[in-house]
Amino acid sequence: MSQVPEISAVLPAYNEKESITDCLLELHGVLSRLGRPFEIVVVDDGSRDGTFELLRGLKGRMPELRAASFKQNRGQTAAMAAGFQLARGEIVVTLDSDMQNDPADIPRMLELMDRYDVVCGVRAKRNDNAIRRLSSRIGNGVRNWLTNDTITDTGCTLKLFRRKFLLQVKLYEGMHRFLPTLLKLVGARVTEIPVNHRPRTRGTAKYGIGNRALKGLRDCLAVRWMQRRWIRYEIGQEMD
Repeated sequence: MSQVPEISAVLPAYNEKESITDCLLELHGVLSRLGRPFEIVVVDDGSRDGTFELLRGLKGRMPELRAASFKQNRGQTAAMAAGFQLARGEIVVTLDSDMQNDPADIPRMLELMDRYDVVCGVRAKRNDNAIRRLSSRIGNGVRNWLTNDTITDTGCTLKLFRRKFLLQVKLYEGMHRFLPTLLKLVGARVTEIPVNHRPRTRGTAKYGIGNRALKGLRDCLAVRWMQRRWIRYEIGQEMD
């Protein structure tokens, strides 16, 4: 019987046939060197380019790989939520499957998990075009202003979480960008660390900035509502 994994890497994938093989091989190499049992969970978000069929072929090369495929494209939040449900490790690592996140940052981030419950990557030098960088900067500023938070780079998918906190929060469309803020509501300790960000060399961005401003504003208002209405209490006495 295989060991129960301590670490689960969760990757959403949508039409990433061009990059998924090298991405997983690189990630597998980094996790293997940690000397801790792990698994890699890929959720195929209804790809039509043969991504899932490619994952089937990779299973023989890396037994730690697990995968699921949506019948239809449901978006990044849905793919991540499904990955969290499938994950078995105490620590969940999230990263993109387009190879822009650098798995080499994971060991440094793991070192912080003895003091924190969430470690957020901050892309120190973004390798995106000017429009995406400006959009991200404005979006992060508005999010922090409306939610009274200080998360520097909500758009960086490379993050580490204690799974027990993830399972306490119900995700809705777009809410994966607010995970650190939402997890603070259930008592998670959150920190940030600079990480590498690489240029995309294959394929095109699937989860783009189209219409994100209006959706993002609505999401911010929803999170602010949740923060204000969150039920907080302490039990003073209890009798069985």
